[in-house]
Amino acid sequence: MPLVTSPPATQLRLHGLDHLRALAITLVFFFHYQLGYFGHPDWVSTYATFGWTGVDLFFVLSGFLVSSHLFEQVSKQKTIQWSAYAGKRFFRIMPAYLLVVVVYFTCPFFREKEGLPPLWTFLTFTQNTGLNVRDAGTFSHAWSLCVEVHFYLALPLFVSLVVRNRRVSLLFGLLGLLVVGGFLLRSQNWNRFYLPAIGSRDEYVNWYQYVYYPTYNRLDGLLVGVAIAGVASFLPSVWNRLAAHGNWFLGLGLSLLTGAYFLCENEQSYAASVAGFPLVALGYGLLVTAAVLPSGVLSRSTSRFTAFMARISYALYLSHKGVIHVTQTLLSQFSIDTSNSITLLISIGSCTLIATLIYYVVELPVLAWYRATNR
Repeated sequence: MPLVTSPPATQLRLHGLDHLRALAITLVFFFHYQLGYFGHPDWVSTYATFGWTGVDLFFVLSGFLVSSHLFEQVSKQKTIQWSAYAGKRFFRIMPAYLLVVVVYFTCPFFREKEGLPPLWTFLTFTQNTGLNVRDAGTFSHAWSLCVEVHFYLALPLFVSLVVRNRRVSLLFGLLGLLVVGGFLLRSQNWNRFYLPAIGSRDEYVNWYQYVYYPTYNRLDGLLVGVAIAGVASFLPSVWNRLAAHGNWFLGLGLSLLTGAYFLCENEQSYAASVAGFPLVALGYGLLVTAAVLPSGVLSRSTSRFTAFMARISYALYLSHKGVIHVTQTLLSQFSIDTSNSITLLISIGSCTLIATLIYYVVELPVLAWYRATNR
């Protein structure tokens, strides 16, 4: 089947995706806030344990948006503009990221934990490889950016293969093989590295090191996003039949995520480790589909608040752990209880302020300069 029209993600601003970005960063923020090295109210620990899946929602969004733009490009020009693709990705992620890396390495007061991995692992985006969160857990959330960069590097080659063969079945076949491979690799790593460590000092470390952080184990969300973009780009008749059922996808997605919540109550269990990631990815993939289809409530509704949160979400993701640490450290010097809800509100405000400054002082000017020089 030949390539067809532009996918919807490139045709207009999709407000539904802003809602989901805001949801993703909210989930991540509260999940990290309830970690043991931050003071937090008890209710945050009760309700935020599923917040780790916010990263998976970011993965689905990235997979959908980046592959949609590539599919549009090859549809129009029959080839990938490598310099434009690389430039856009570089200037989108690197300025804010490098700023935060510099702050972590030059301002020890900013670090939320003691151990910091070597600088070269951050500069080469290999920090998620063999990461020991016990001894080098500072700025550990950069692992997800490593996964995304690896995906950005591999995706054009993947798309080129599909375009060169001009077979849609190849796209979905390869996506399916990668998903199955994820099941097998997680199962292998869980049995080989985590199971023998249960009850030992390395139990927690091994699960994160060999199951949670490796790129090859965390592709599910990105692959689901690519699959959605593939249907929208290459199967327009199917996509058009789905267009009237946005709210059905929303309901089904929430149902799957409810099931994933109970499956992943013990996220380090075999079932959660092997099947939990793809189930979460599929649930969020259905939400992304609902946000894109014009009939859904997510797509039809607009919000200045979620649009703002979507804009600053990347800067907020990068900086929030360090800012929470600084905020709570300063408050504790005035004998303010860091485990109450007032401190939580202050931390939300300080994190939002710093992320807004990064967005308007660093991200936005750099992107504006890049666009102006590459018209």
